[in-house]
Amino acid sequence: MSVAKVIEISASSEKSFEDAIRQGIDRAVQTVDDVRGAWIKEQQVKIEDGKITEFRVDMKVTFVVHEK
Repeated sequence: MSVAKVIEISASSEKSFEDAIRQGIDRAVQTVDDVRGAWIKEQQVKIEDGKITEFRVDMKVTFVVHEK
């Protein structure tokens, strides 16, 4: 039987939503083992002087919990 846990992560990028997602996942796998998937919950942009300056994502990341 597998047990999974879900954590919420926020990430941002000056390039794109895809880059923000990749940065968030890359950071998650550095601290959590056995990441299996992610659900992009929300996307936002930061705007300054009429231009997009930052892409932000909130995501739920799922990983498997192992026995010790």
